[in-house]
Amino acid sequence: MLEFLPQEIRDGLMAAQKRDQKRRSRLRVHVGDDVFPVLRMWENGLALDADSMTQLRGLIDIYDGANHISQCLVIASTTEEGELICDFKRCSHVAQKAALDFVQDEAAPVGYLSKN
Repeated sequence: MLEFLPQEIRDGLMAAQKRDQKRRSRLRVHVGDDVFPVLRMWENGLALDADSMTQLRGLIDIYDGANHISQCLVIASTTEEGELICDFKRCSHVAQKAALDFVQDEAAPVGYLSKN
C-alpha cells in the first residue's frame, strides 16, 4: 500500500517510525563515551540506527535506563534498510551482587535474635 504514495511521503513515514522506535526504547548501547539508542534486540544481536554509526565491533555495554544489564562482544555488523545489525559472539548478563565462593546451607537461620 505504501508503494502508491510519493517517495517524499514514504521517506517521511519511515523517518517518523524510526524516531518513534528511538523514543520508546529504554535500551542504550554505551561505547566509550558515546551512547546510542537500541531500536530492537534479540537473543544474539541488536539493531541500531545506521545514521548514527556505520560499523560497530568490540566490547559494548547495554543499559536499560540507568541499570547496566549486560556486556556484549560484537563480532559483525551489517547495514540493512537503515539499521545497523550487530551480532554477538558472547553476551554476559551483569549480576547485581557478587558470586558466592561457598555453598550456603539451606537450613541456616535467616536471622539471629539477641538475648536482651
